[in-house]
Amino acid sequence: MDSTAEQVLTAALDLSDDERLELVEALIVSFQPADVPPFDESWCEVIRRRSAELKSGQVISVPWAEVKRQAREAVGGG
Repeated sequence: MDSTAEQVLTAALDLSDDERLELVEALIVSFQPADVPPFDESWCEVIRRRSAELKSGQVISVPWAEVKRQAREAVGGG
């Protein structure tokens, strides 16, 4: 890793958990070629099914903050 990358990493590690997550998501998206859809057909089917389940009330959504809290508790970091 060159010095610029090390500086970016050091700055990134000083960010809050939410800010680091947003940064990671943005970096991952940056690897996706612009001419390739972000999801293949199997993922599109899962998205359609899950959307239908939400709309019908068959399942309820859980806010992202709650998901993170539960995950942290599950690994002993809560």
